[in-house]
Amino acid sequence: MAVIAVGLPVGPASADSHTAVTAGRTNARPAATPAPRAGALPATLSPTERAALLTRARSQRADTAAQLRLSAKEQLVVRSVGKNRDGTTHTHYERTYSGMPVLGGDLIVHRNPDGAVTGTDMATRTSIATTDGKAVKSAASARRYALWAARKDGVARPSAATPRAVVWAAKGKPKLAWESVVEGTQHDGTPSRLHVITDATTGVEIRHYQDIQTGTGHSQYSGQVDLTTTPTGQTFTLSDASRGGHETFDLNHGDTLNPYRDDDDVWGDGNGASVQTAGVDAAYGAQKTWDFYKDMFGRRGIRDDGVGATSRTHFGTSYANAFWDDDCFCMTYGDGADDSRPLTELDVAGHEMTHGVTSNTAGLIYEGESGGLNEATSDIMGTGVEFYADNQADAGDYLIGEKLFGNGEPLRYMDRPSRDGSSPDYWFSGLEQVEVHSSSGPANHFFYLLAEGSGEKTINGVTYNSPTADGLPVPGIGRENALKLWYKALTERFTSTTGYAAARVQSLQAAADLWGEGSATYTTVADTWAAISVGSRPNGAYVTNPGDQHSVVGTPVSLQPRTGSTNPGVTRSATGLPTGLAINATTGLISGTPTKAGTFHAIVTVRDSKNTVANARFTWTVQPQGSGCGVSQLFANPGFESGPTAWSQSPGVIDNSSETPARTGRYKAWLGGYGTTHTDTLSQKVTVPASCTFATLSFHLLVTTDEAPKSAAYDKLTVKAGSSTLGTWSNLDKSTGYLQRTVDLTPYVGKTVTLTFTGTEDSVSKTTFLIDDTTVSAI
Repeated sequence: MAVIAVGLPVGPASADSHTAVTAGRTNARPAATPAPRAGALPATLSPTERAALLTRARSQRADTAAQLRLSAKEQLVVRSVGKNRDGTTHTHYERTYSGMPVLGGDLIVHRNPDGAVTGTDMATRTSIATTDGKAVKSAASARRYALWAARKDGVARPSAATPRAVVWAAKGKPKLAWESVVEGTQHDGTPSRLHVITDATTGVEIRHYQDIQTGTGHSQYSGQVDLTTTPTGQTFTLSDASRGGHETFDLNHGDTLNPYRDDDDVWGDGNGASVQTAGVDAAYGAQKTWDFYKDMFGRRGIRDDGVGATSRTHFGTSYANAFWDDDCFCMTYGDGADDSRPLTELDVAGHEMTHGVTSNTAGLIYEGESGGLNEATSDIMGTGVEFYADNQADAGDYLIGEKLFGNGEPLRYMDRPSRDGSSPDYWFSGLEQVEVHSSSGPANHFFYLLAEGSGEKTINGVTYNSPTADGLPVPGIGRENALKLWYKALTERFTSTTGYAAARVQSLQAAADLWGEGSATYTTVADTWAAISVGSRPNGAYVTNPGDQHSVVGTPVSLQPRTGSTNPGVTRSATGLPTGLAINATTGLISGTPTKAGTFHAIVTVRDSKNTVANARFTWTVQPQGSGCGVSQLFANPGFESGPTAWSQSPGVIDNSSETPARTGRYKAWLGGYGTTHTDTLSQKVTVPASCTFATLSFHLLVTTDEAPKSAAYDKLTVKAGSSTLGTWSNLDKSTGYLQRTVDLTPYVGKTVTLTFTGTEDSVSKTTFLIDDTTVSAI
C-alpha cells in the first residue's frame, strides 16, 4: 500500500515564498540536449508480447540462476519484464532461499536482443548461503513484538496474522527472520500496513516500515476539463474503458464503493462542497497520469499490463491525506481536515499512481535512503504529469502541494528543498536516518538541476534559484530528457535497496544507454550528482600519479601512467623528464635511457579536444652509474617460467594455460576469475640490501571483468609488504592489455619482507587479475 505523503503539518512550512516573475523577464531554459538514442527507449508491449516475455523469463530461471552462481537452495521468481525498442530486455526477479522469500534479494538481469546476459543489477551481492539453521524465536513471539511496536508507533486497533519466515538481506549479513504485517489505523486515519522484521535467532528488531506510503496534497481544481465516461442505461458513470477500465468511486465516508452517476454527463461545479467535484478531479488526474506514462514512456498502466486502477474519494472523516494501496490496486483521497477540500490535486494523482509504478518495478523499500528515493520518484513523476497536462488552471511547476495552505506556499521545493525547513539540499552521511519525505530532498534537487540547470530563472511565472554543493554551475538537459533518464533508471536499474550512491551509478548506466558513455549529456548527469554531493565531477581528462621514480644512468626505463579522458582527442605531454627520456603523445608511455644523474621534477599533462586538462607531478631521481647497490632484480623466478618455484601460491595461481595470455613466455599468475566469493594469494620473501637508497616493485597487470562499466569496485587486487598495503586495483581498472604498475619499497631498504598479491572476488560477475614479469629493483 502506498501513500503519497506524510500527514498535514500544523502550520505553513518555514520557508520564503517563490515570487511571480516581474514584467519583461524571460524564462531561462537549459541548453539544447540531443535526443536520446531511440533504441534505448522503452517499447510499448501488447498483452500478447508481454505474456510471451514473461513466459520466456520463467523458462530461463534455472539457467539464469546457474549463470549467477546461485546456490541450489536459491530460486528466482519473475516479477516483471521490460523491453527496449532495440530488443534489449530487463527482467526483474525476486529470490527465495529454501522456499523463504529473500527481502532485499531482488535483482535485474539484462539481455541483448540475442538473449545473452550483458549484466545484472542486484539489491545485494552478499552470499545468501549463510542463513541455514532453525529459528530460535517463535513466530508467536515475533507477532507479539510486532503488535507492541505498532502500538508504540501510534497504530490504533492493531492486528497481525501469523508472521512468515523470511531471509533478511536488504542490509548487512543475511539472516533468518520473521516478517509480521500489522494492520490497523495510523494516527492521522491512514490505514496501516506496518512491516516489522525481527531476527529469528535473537528476537531483536531488524527493521520496520509502512507499506502505506503517504503523501500530502490539497484540493486542486483544474477548471473545466474533458472526461472519458461510460453510458450505463439512462445515466453515465466515471468509468474509462479507454484507459484500462479505470473507475472512480465515492466512499461517502464509509466502506462501500458507490459508483459516481450523472444524468447529463456534466459533472461537478468546481466547488468542494459538491460531492461530484472530487470525483472529477480524481478521474481527471488518473486519466492524465495514464496518458503521461503512455505517451512519455510507452507504459500501459501502473503494471504495464493495460489494466486501469481504481480511484476512491471521500475517504474517512476529516482525513487530510491520500494514499496508494497495492492490495486493492487503488488510489484513495480524503476530504481534508474540514471535509471541504478533497486531496485530489493533479500532481497528487501523479504522485499516487507513481507509488504503484515503483512498487511494480524497482520496489524501493520505504525507509532509509531507498524510501527517500521512492518518495522523490513520486514527486518527480507527479511534477511530470502536471507539466504534461498543460492546464492553464494548474500550470506546471517544481513545487509540491502548492495549494495545500491556501497561501501559495508549497509543502516541498524541488529547486532548493531546504526552504521547507526540514529537507536537505544535498546528500550527507546521516541521510539514512532522515524521515523519507525529507530524505527525498536531495533527489528532488537532483531532478530539478538536471531538468532546468542551476541559478535563477522563471518558469510559468514562478521564480527559482537553485544552488549547487560545489558552487559550480550545471546546465540541465531539459525536463523530458530528465524524466526519460529517471524512468529508465527506475525500471531497468534500481532495486529494492538502491540508495543515493547506487542511484548515481545506475542512472549513469542509463545515461550511457541513452546518449553514450562520455557524451556531453552523460557528463552533465555526473556533474549534477556531484552538485548534490553524490560522487565527484568527471574532469574529462585524467592522469594517475605514478609516484616518485628512481633510475640509474645507462639503465633503460619504461613507465606507463594511467591516462585518458571521457572526451575524444586526447594528447599526452611531459616536461621536466630526466635527460634521455620522452613521452609517447598517443599512449602516454615514458621510455628511454637516462644519460644524466640528478633530481628531476616531472609533470605529465593530459589534454582533450574540449580543453579539459589533468596534470601529475612527481620527482624522478637518477643515480650515477656505480652508485648505490645497483640491484636490478631481487625476485627469483620473476616471470613464472619455472612454474611455482620460489613462490607461495593458492592452488593453480601460476598457470600456463592458453585460455588466458602471458605477457611474455608461457607462464603468468592468474588470480580470480571465479565469479563467486573467492580469494587467491601469491607471495615471495625478499631482502633489500642496506647499501641501497631506493627500491621499487613493478609488475605488469591485465584486468578483465564481467562487472558493469562504472560500477563499484567489487573485486580487488591488493599488493602488500608485510601487513602494509602498497597499492590496490579493481574491476574498475579493466584494460585491453598488460599495463606496468609500480609501488615504492624504499621504506623496506635493509629489511626482509614478504610481498603478497591478493585477489578477492564477491559472489557475482567474475574479474580476472593476470600478473606477469615482476621486478623488485633497488639502487
